[in-house]
Amino acid sequence: MNTDPIADYLTRIRNAVAAKHRMVEIPASNLKKNMTKILFEKGYILNYKFEDDDVQGTIKIALKYHPVTKMPAINKLQRVSTPGLRKYVGADELPRVMNGLGIAVLSTSHGVITDKEAKKMNVGGEVICYVS
Repeated sequence: MNTDPIADYLTRIRNAVAAKHRMVEIPASNLKKNMTKILFEKGYILNYKFEDDDVQGTIKIALKYHPVTKMPAINKLQRVSTPGLRKYVGADELPRVMNGLGIAVLSTSHGVITDKEAKKMNVGGEVICYVS
């Protein structure tokens, strides 16, 4: 039993980037699928594929690296809100990651969105993680 599946998701990506893997497989959930879509839209991963088998399904993520320097697109993944200590922010106190260069992923009443989208919609929510 995994007590924090989002931390596991972030750790699997972080470890795959550190080991310079091209692909990583992660057990799927709706929250993880939405987070994967955000990472793809913001250019942190190359591609993704959702595979549904009988029980849970998996997410296959193709990691993105610079073609010449081989540096990963994801430098830092940091879990913010944990099951033991939830971190909620209002619309007026949304975090800025790396002075606007990174993104914060939030779970709001409008779904899983980035900090910039939450600022446009003027909504707050639970800060899931920081990506830079």
